[in-house]
Amino acid sequence: MKLSKQSVKSSSKPHSKSSIQVAKVPFAEILAMAAESLWNNRLRTALTMLGVIIGIAAVIAITSVGQGIQKATESQLQALGTNSINVLAGFARTGGISQGGGSASTLTLEDAQAVAKAPAIKLVSVYLQRNRQISYGNQNTSTTILGTDVNYSPIRNTFPQEGRYFEQEDIDNAKSLVVLGSKVRSDLFGRSNAIGERIRIQGEQYQVIGVMESKGASGGLDQDDRVYIPLKNMSARIVGNNALQGVAVSGFWVQAFDESEIEAAQFQLTNLLRLRHKIYLPQNDDFRIVNQTDIVSAFTSIVGLLTLMVGAIAAISLIVGGIGIANIMLVSVVERTREIGVRKALGATRSAILSQFLTEAILVSGLGGVVGISLGVAIAYGSATIFQFPFVISIWSVVAGFGLSMVVGLVAGVIPARSAAKLDPIQALRSD
Repeated sequence: MKLSKQSVKSSSKPHSKSSIQVAKVPFAEILAMAAESLWNNRLRTALTMLGVIIGIAAVIAITSVGQGIQKATESQLQALGTNSINVLAGFARTGGISQGGGSASTLTLEDAQAVAKAPAIKLVSVYLQRNRQISYGNQNTSTTILGTDVNYSPIRNTFPQEGRYFEQEDIDNAKSLVVLGSKVRSDLFGRSNAIGERIRIQGEQYQVIGVMESKGASGGLDQDDRVYIPLKNMSARIVGNNALQGVAVSGFWVQAFDESEIEAAQFQLTNLLRLRHKIYLPQNDDFRIVNQTDIVSAFTSIVGLLTLMVGAIAAISLIVGGIGIANIMLVSVVERTREIGVRKALGATRSAILSQFLTEAILVSGLGGVVGISLGVAIAYGSATIFQFPFVISIWSVVAGFGLSMVVGLVAGVIPARSAAKLDPIQALRSD
């Protein structure tokens, strides 16, 4: 068959842009093809998502557990009173080693009585503290003994769950009475009734009149592993040593009228004690002040930073997951070279090929993000239930984790998608 010169000339003319109409592939169709491709390689898709799942789950679980522990500890510290200040006696040294706050006799009962008259101070509770062995029948335990007064219970916000606490008459007459912490009660009496029974402390018998409510551990100290006896009894019978002037004490708790008065109360008691002890700058104080509000703030900051740091480390696994997605997508491009060539030969544009492979990468990371969020929430809930701390899920951690997984999928899919889009259709069709 012969073609006319005119027909040959017309056929040899380049097509104008207006004469070529490229059909734009709808996004729904691209999404369907991407989903079909992933479904046809289910095992590989699942293994690819695993890195993203682990990364998102780790970030959410660690953030939730950290915030739950932080909230639980804050609640315990606040339950002991945030408008209170602990004033500790100075520390003694043995062989150059500090024996800790309260080990030297630098504070007296008279100091506490003087501080109680300061304008910003509502209550003062004096205490003497020693570690001793106590026993009941053939049971014995080593615990902390606190000689206290009637103000200790309201200042420390801890009250008896059985029996009663001391009255002023018990303190004034140095009666041999004892109130047990809940742990000590369990150690000595098990489930038996403790009220009215007598225990032995340093060879002396003390009648149990109450058991304090459980407070748990705070600041590394178990608030339930201690017993309470009247201050004067403790000073005379257990400690038996006094300062050169007055009754020596380990320290005293000071309660301000409210949290806003904490700084004023601390300023007043510091200056008052310096005057009484004749301490002038640049001399060091022979006492130490611990502000409960500062402890709560410091602990919150530390736990928050630790949670953020560990969460950031866990987020690194998302990068590993992104590398896995990129590798699998590159392998997929190689395996589907002929398919890409056929699609291009049938008129598929570079943008259509690019969109499909990007959509596949984003689908993998998006599905991995959803599964990771569910797994992270489940782990966080299980941890909170088992270890008995508040279950807290931060919305920002969920949103940030899912958003990061989508970004990882997008970035990981760019290079493989561009490689697929750049393939020459003739060479692609010739590939095996």
